[in-house]
Amino acid sequence: MFDTVAIIGATGAVGHIMRKLLEDRNFQAKQFRFLASARSAGKTLEFQGKTYTLEELTKDSFAGVELVIASTPDDVAAEFLPSAVEAGAIVIDESGYWRMKPEVALVIPEINPEAALEAKGIIASPNCSTTQMVMALKPLHDASPVKRVIVSTYQATSGAGVAGTSDLLEGSKAYLEGKEHDYQVFPHPIAFNAIPQIGSEKEDGYTSEEMKMVYETRKILGDETIQINPTCVRIPVANCHSETITVETERPISPEEARELFENFPGITVVDDLKNLSYPLPSSSDGSDEVYIGRIRRDISHPNGLSFWCVSDNLRKGAATNAVQIAELLAKHKACT
Repeated sequence: MFDTVAIIGATGAVGHIMRKLLEDRNFQAKQFRFLASARSAGKTLEFQGKTYTLEELTKDSFAGVELVIASTPDDVAAEFLPSAVEAGAIVIDESGYWRMKPEVALVIPEINPEAALEAKGIIASPNCSTTQMVMALKPLHDASPVKRVIVSTYQATSGAGVAGTSDLLEGSKAYLEGKEHDYQVFPHPIAFNAIPQIGSEKEDGYTSEEMKMVYETRKILGDETIQINPTCVRIPVANCHSETITVETERPISPEEARELFENFPGITVVDDLKNLSYPLPSSSDGSDEVYIGRIRRDISHPNGLSFWCVSDNLRKGAATNAVQIAELLAKHKACT
């Protein structure tokens, strides 16, 4: 058990789920502290049957803190988390700022738990679209090294925060009423539409969201040779990201073998019965911590190819759940040492 755990961003979309998960999973510490912006400081929240007052996040907030779990924008993570490390805390960070720093562990507990246990300072949690894909790739990669991946994502508006979902709901209402909506988050109307850009433009016409999937996947799997071609699309779904994934492996993996590999991997649930219209859907995956896989089939264009459909709650396993699982991993290790 940790003596003092500080949680940053507990009132945000991901932070709210993270707080509930810590309650539901009975994560224990002698003391919890909740840190927030000056705007939110002084407000109260309920946690594990107690009332806590939000404290203002400053660089001096971390004295005596052993573990920090942070869900903040990149600029906040960059500014404040080094102070937590300097104060002696281990930090689990949900932002994108630290993920690709060479000295920072990028962790999915089912895949590379040793990276978290060996880490000093900051432990990063991956991007939501990367997390579910790498969960699916790992059992295949262990059976036969993955050589190439083609992935298209269909990402929910919740990935753009509360304002993103508000844009979807209010924009849909306006569309049905024949009215205009002033979109706050998306560059084009998201209601009854699809936007083939998530993030800013990067090299060779790819976006920042797409390049995250490339670099983060290689780092987590520890293999810089994997070739990845991603396309990330925002669609009018409130929650849960979906992905079509085609994988080329060193030797052929049949759909039957892949199904068995997926079924035996922790955190994956197979829903795959095309005849009976059974496959993962965002609507049925919402609120779950699992990564769901279906439509498993041979890639008819390549002898070593396999294609499948993957759906996961981007606010849970794609964000909050993964961070809480890292915290539980560290707590268990602490109890054993």
